[in-house]
Amino acid sequence: MLQAVLFDMDGTLLPMEQNVFAKAYFSTLAEKVAPCGYEPKKLIESVWAGTAAMVANDSTHTNETVFWKTFAGIFGEKAYADIPAFDEYYRTDFQALKDRCGFIPAVGETIRALKASGLPLVLASNPVFPMFAQQTRMRWAGVDPTDFVMITAYENMHRCKPNPAYYTEIAERLSLNPANCLMVGNDVREDMVAASAAGMQVFLIEGCVLNKDNQDISGYPKGTFADLLQFVKKMQ
Repeated sequence: MLQAVLFDMDGTLLPMEQNVFAKAYFSTLAEKVAPCGYEPKKLIESVWAGTAAMVANDSTHTNETVFWKTFAGIFGEKAYADIPAFDEYYRTDFQALKDRCGFIPAVGETIRALKASGLPLVLASNPVFPMFAQQTRMRWAGVDPTDFVMITAYENMHRCKPNPAYYTEIAERLSLNPANCLMVGNDVREDMVAASAAGMQVFLIEGCVLNKDNQDISGYPKGTFADLLQFVKKMQ
């Protein structure tokens, strides 16, 4: 019996060209925090260093704590005092990045249909962004964050994709049996392989498939959001 459906964000609920989005993200972030004394090139390198630290996180500390510890290790303790400036970025300039993303009407329709069926929904986007940014991007995709029982963000998670323990942490937090969870995503390594390793069932959304390792995907259930709905119905 299916207990919950987990959804990836980038390339799944929210179609995007990741390189295009990342370029706009770093450009607008650097411009926003420049008055705080952050040189753009070093800032971008430091954000990537903090992101890498979160991806490698395997501790009792949240990803948020790990990120800022890494970031402050580069820029000094002043970085902590500048956190409000970074938070302000997500409330202002970050909003313009919606134009760098696509939109699939079927996404909202699918989420509403699954919600109406009584299935708990989880936003299982890699938790390297703050909660506010995660919720913002959900709205860009035409999704209501309140329809989800859990949204993973850097404040509330201690692991990242592609670590299978990321999925285990979600299941444990919600008292779910991984075998009765379905992970829906577009990234073969981070969504299909990692979730499967955690014992979850998976469904590959076609359209923006990422397969950096060129793995055989023939064995994965896959298709459009309409196909996903039919797949879920058979599992209930």
